[in-house]
Amino acid sequence: MSLEVPLTTRALITGITGQDGSYLAEHLLERGYEVWGLVRGQSNPHVSRLRKHIGDVRLAYGDLLDQGSLISAVEKVRPDEVYNLGAISFVPMSWQQAEITAEVTGMGVLRMLEAIRVVSGIGGSRTPAGGQIRFYQASSSEMFGQVRETPQNERTPFHPRSPYGVAKTYGHFITQNYRESYGMFAVSGILFNHESPRRGSEFVTRKITLGVARIKLGMTGKLTLGNLEARRDWGYAGDFVGAMRLMLAAETPEDYVIGTGQTQSVRELVELAFATAGLDWRDHVVTDPALTRPAEVDLLCADPKKARDQLGWEPKVSFEELVTMMVDSDLALLSRSDRPEDEPLSFDHW
Repeated sequence: MSLEVPLTTRALITGITGQDGSYLAEHLLERGYEVWGLVRGQSNPHVSRLRKHIGDVRLAYGDLLDQGSLISAVEKVRPDEVYNLGAISFVPMSWQQAEITAEVTGMGVLRMLEAIRVVSGIGGSRTPAGGQIRFYQASSSEMFGQVRETPQNERTPFHPRSPYGVAKTYGHFITQNYRESYGMFAVSGILFNHESPRRGSEFVTRKITLGVARIKLGMTGKLTLGNLEARRDWGYAGDFVGAMRLMLAAETPEDYVIGTGQTQSVRELVELAFATAGLDWRDHVVTDPALTRPAEVDLLCADPKKARDQLGWEPKVSFEELVTMMVDSDLALLSRSDRPEDEPLSFDHW
């Protein structure tokens, strides 16, 4: 059972220039929220793009690496809700930049929780949560890694297989710890893969749809990919952000798995994306073993029963609709004659 959100609810979103942050900002604004985004500076081209697409967002300045800046931002905004979506979230990069991934994606969660605790004046053990800032942590299905059961639910043990997954696991457990230690309303959404036309161009789904668009438009002839047999539970980011809001509107703080409950392989995604553009993927796709992960995650599939039963949340956009949406969007984007060469192809995730 969920509570109605008052029209004056104020939300602070970290990672607002990313895919999820932009969709969440739109979702909350449509429901009468006052929305603030935490950004590191105005020079980032994604900030100006965010203002262009979502003009009603207010900005506060801070960095997940800087505890003092987060305290200042929370003091300035005085939010009712904080959504921590900021992270270095490209899994392959986490092996090359393991330390900064740990600092931002893992320790950044602790710093934001501490900022909320300090500004709220919470101290001692098991302080009641009444009237305190509600906190959402963006956890990840990558925490399951080498899965011990399929599908994965809220009780499935974690076995992360990348520095990113390890950092997310720390963030998940420190959120749980602050909930249990200080009585904070702090929850984690364990989100499975969620994509959109705003997805970063380095992620495999967007790499594929952009590659299809470039091939269709005669800009290139080949698309190089790694493991085509990995299976994921892919949903639409615009659907998933609604679950985030519902978690913070619930009567009690609990963690939830969010996904579709269905899986497709990278190969199936490739076939559908090329078919959407009227192309045969076998004429254009080449595989490169160098693009495989040092420790692969072969299968991730969500069991979203708890979210469905307790929050009333269900995905609306199918896998086929999602892939078609992304291919059509990238074809339109690359066909634009007025698009500047340096315009970002996607939103930034940190």
